[in-house]
Amino acid sequence: MELNHTHDPAARSWLASANEQGNDFPIQNLPFGVFRRQGTTEAFRGGVAIGDQVIDLAAVSASGTLNGLAADAARAAAQPALNDLLAMGPAAWRALRHALFAAMCHDADATVVSALHTCLVPQSAVEHSVPTRIGDYTDFYTSIHHARNVGRVIRPDDPLTPNFQWIPIAYHGRASSVVISGTPFHRPHGQAMAPGAAAPVYGPCRRLDYELEMGFYVGPGNALGQPIPMAEAEQHIFGMCLLNDWSARDHQFWEMAPLGPFLGKNFCTTVSPWIVTMEALAPYRVPFAHPADEPQPLPYLDSPANSAQGGVDVQLEVVLQSAQHRAQGHGGDRLSATSFRHQYWTIAQMLAQHANNGCNLQPGDLLGTGTISGPTYEEAGAIVELSMGGTRQVPLPATGETRSFLEDGDHVILRGWCEKPGAARIGFGRCEGTVLPAVGG
Repeated sequence: MELNHTHDPAARSWLASANEQGNDFPIQNLPFGVFRRQGTTEAFRGGVAIGDQVIDLAAVSASGTLNGLAADAARAAAQPALNDLLAMGPAAWRALRHALFAAMCHDADATVVSALHTCLVPQSAVEHSVPTRIGDYTDFYTSIHHARNVGRVIRPDDPLTPNFQWIPIAYHGRASSVVISGTPFHRPHGQAMAPGAAAPVYGPCRRLDYELEMGFYVGPGNALGQPIPMAEAEQHIFGMCLLNDWSARDHQFWEMAPLGPFLGKNFCTTVSPWIVTMEALAPYRVPFAHPADEPQPLPYLDSPANSAQGGVDVQLEVVLQSAQHRAQGHGGDRLSATSFRHQYWTIAQMLAQHANNGCNLQPGDLLGTGTISGPTYEEAGAIVELSMGGTRQVPLPATGETRSFLEDGDHVILRGWCEKPGAARIGFGRCEGTVLPAVGG
């Protein structure tokens, strides 16, 4: 992905809020989502975030402001889900993003500015839906640091499975339980086997966890039986979001013998509202390589482009806000922070692996990256790592509380952003959810 004028850090918008320092959604970002005005029965439709506003793509399409491929793409994005836009491919995505960049730029034609003004809706006045009709959801397991940390809990003498360094591992998740950020969920029931017990017990999860992940959405798919080569993989990826793969660890560890995960994962997965396009992330691509003394990717999982810039340097953090935090008007305590650049496999490798056997991916499919953990304790992406399998209490300094796993009323917030000298800050917004008590106790 080459840099172009839309990445110019000096670019400014006529919308003042888009130029504010620390803003997640400057003109260089322009992420896509689906929205409607709060408290209405309006149809959901595609929108683009800029500053504190949403560009209503249905209104833009109706205004006749855009032409050619950009107009076709806006019309596709004006639907209740973004699948039709994603199916159009990179040329259409680029045409629409570039047209919106030009229309929102500080030197845009006055007629265009007037037309776009009428297409803006304050972000504070909207509600979101999951951006696509997710036909299938697959979650990977691609952080070697997370794999080792969790592996030590399950298999202390042999924490890393022998296939991890050779293949991007994944499981097929449950698309129907993917929810939009802000949706609360109930603590799940399930079966668990306590250490040393002779029989499992059934009841509410006692080891509820979050997982700091990113997700990415499939653009054009592939025909059944036709693999996607590594060299073409990123042409099939529209963009990235934040993702929380909530996990019932006691249920998960019991059922993963030998298959799974199953019920330990499929009760809820939360995604952030905005999809940051791969084009917007271009300034933050970084080289990818496995350490020289470790197994190297097989040829079908390797390409010069992936080696040169397969990684993405996204800064990530996890904040836990308990009921006590809220009672005190406190935003919560940060539990950890890391970067997506630490993943052992890239998103291109994940997608190529998924399709290498001819599995037919479809526009709008969601792929999760797996928990993102860095090499140090403070970079752990799940509380099972921070608490060392529940043997250590994680402090919440603002309230004096501790946690080994999540409690009812806990609100978990994931944040993500990219920033570095010489480039515009690009944000992902927030991915958040609240734990409700188990149904029936």
